[in-house]
Amino acid sequence: MDNKPQEAASGDRLNPVVFYGSVIGIVVFALWTMIFTDSANATINAVLGWISDTFGWYYFLAVLVYLIFVIVIGLSRFGKVRLGPEHSRPDFNMASWAAMLFAAGIGIDLLFFCIAEPMAQFLAPPEGEPGTVAAARHAMELTFLHWGLSGWGIYTLVGMTLAFFSYRHNLPLTIRSALYPIFGKRIYGPIGHSVDIAAVLGTVFGIATSLGIGVIQLNFGLNYMFGMPENTLIQAILVVMIVIFAAISAVTGVERGIRRLSEFNMLLALVLLLFVLFSGQTLFLLNTLVTNIGDYLANFIDLSTQTYSFDPPRDWLNGWTLFFWAWWIAWGPFVGLFLARISRGRTIREFVAGTLILPLAFMMAWMSIMGNSAIDLVMAGAEEFGTMAMNKPESSIYLFMERLPWTGLTTLVVTILAIVFFVTSGDSGALVLSNFTSILSDVNHDAPVWMRILWAAVIGVLTLALLMAGGLTALQSTVVVMGLPFSVVLFFMMAGLLKALRVEGIKEESHRASLAGSLSGRSSSIERGRASLSLRLSRAMSFPGHRQARRFLDEVVRPAMENVKQALEEQNVQSSIVEGSGDNEHLELNVSLGDEQNFTYQIWPRRFTTPSFALRAQWANAYYYRLEVYLLEGSQGYDVTGYNKEQVIEDILDQYERHLHFLHLNREAPGDTLMPDDPYQPPA
Repeated sequence: MDNKPQEAASGDRLNPVVFYGSVIGIVVFALWTMIFTDSANATINAVLGWISDTFGWYYFLAVLVYLIFVIVIGLSRFGKVRLGPEHSRPDFNMASWAAMLFAAGIGIDLLFFCIAEPMAQFLAPPEGEPGTVAAARHAMELTFLHWGLSGWGIYTLVGMTLAFFSYRHNLPLTIRSALYPIFGKRIYGPIGHSVDIAAVLGTVFGIATSLGIGVIQLNFGLNYMFGMPENTLIQAILVVMIVIFAAISAVTGVERGIRRLSEFNMLLALVLLLFVLFSGQTLFLLNTLVTNIGDYLANFIDLSTQTYSFDPPRDWLNGWTLFFWAWWIAWGPFVGLFLARISRGRTIREFVAGTLILPLAFMMAWMSIMGNSAIDLVMAGAEEFGTMAMNKPESSIYLFMERLPWTGLTTLVVTILAIVFFVTSGDSGALVLSNFTSILSDVNHDAPVWMRILWAAVIGVLTLALLMAGGLTALQSTVVVMGLPFSVVLFFMMAGLLKALRVEGIKEESHRASLAGSLSGRSSSIERGRASLSLRLSRAMSFPGHRQARRFLDEVVRPAMENVKQALEEQNVQSSIVEGSGDNEHLELNVSLGDEQNFTYQIWPRRFTTPSFALRAQWANAYYYRLEVYLLEGSQGYDVTGYNKEQVIEDILDQYERHLHFLHLNREAPGDTLMPDDPYQPPA
């Protein structure tokens, strides 16, 4: 049986090419921006200006295409395909999943921009008269545009693609895996290394930029509340503390640390939002929320294609829409991989709907209530507050809370929220980066603990160094510049996913086409030796323990597989039988089909709780075992317990004939696509 390169199957370890290539890139960039700060800023800004002037139209079009693509895939017949084996189910409930979506994807930035952006768009709009009712409505339209469906369409595309290839086809949970249908096993060479290094650099720079901006905001908050000075020393202490907490959270893993922090953050943000809603002009805020939603949805296409081509406000475009589109794209690998990591077992339709609708709903409520509250203050005469919020965005949330009741308590809540948002961004970033730069023996594993700690430290050191050297602006612009090449990678990912989903469609079609033959063969066999009623009922009411399941594998399944193997070898078809032990106890028949996708038939004992009616018998065990059939795509959902050897042989041949029919249909389809054929391995 052909397997992927040995490097990907030798255990959890460092990927030296990606890791050292990324570290070299980080060190070179950091030294350049720290030692030659002025020239670095000038060079990066020149590149940024050229990209904005030349590819502005492309960014607008690309972001819209990404969104349309994921919506169409979610609504199509492929929406029912699971991001994992057919038998898999979600690891997290909806509330926990939504909390992690929010915290990893946009949490800290929403806190920073929720007052600053509405103020900027209201007082300095790209067109029209500032400070008017029309400007207020358009300010919220633009804010919704920058934080709504368009950006999350990018995250959804990356997350859906990575989860599909990793959890359904057992490829590494890295960007390179999405290119398998296009480049095949060459993704394990320079092509894959280059893509993953670019993803790591974009992720590191993006997280460091957010942490740097956030630390400046947090330093202002501590100065506002406790009189702490705003200087590099305090910011350095804050960075060290955040990195330590992020490392601790990353070490505990997704299921405990990251999940619990995200749930806490979501709850605290919701409490703060409700406080602002009910302590302010509640009816006004609810009315404007409905108006903002209507304006955004009604004018979505116009907003998404408004390039201001006749009189382009270049500075505004570079500072807002183009900046945000490139920012979302550059963050795609980081957030997309994390979304994939927490979404195993969901269908594509569930994933698309959840990642587009859940964050959008909270974003609309958060931005509208916060933003309109601030706009209302300015329209009532607080012009100085509005100017300060626009020109010094790190101060905006604290200056806003100053004008509400219980200022001391609310500013403390904002500070706690900011700190936890920093930690959730840092821990999820450390987890993602360690997975990017590791070779994992199982896609369900995370990278070793020491790798997560190392990347948390790297993020902290880079953030601190650039804060001290004044290189944060260069880093911010670099993230935008890096969005351009990765936007091209996203189109390759779309092409790879389409090719792979077409194979899924062919596989489903082959199953339907070959079903009649399988049933007719099975029925004739049954007619030749129909079991008695008592024997059929005995099998249906059988709840075997582990010893009986083991005996069935040895006495029925193994001889059946050996007979099939012998018959295949007589036809000059290479095959092998693999036996797993311990936690991987199973029997597996592998058939090598050369350049085509190989065939794998497995039987795994799966433990379940014995039904209460069966426990009434004194000899019944608390648990029983189903002997389930697994193919490359996972469990087929049926149990072969009680089959005789001939029936197991027939079942193997039925599935083998179905696979051959699938290969025929795939071969006849235009541009036939080869997919990985590594045998199924259950999650640890």
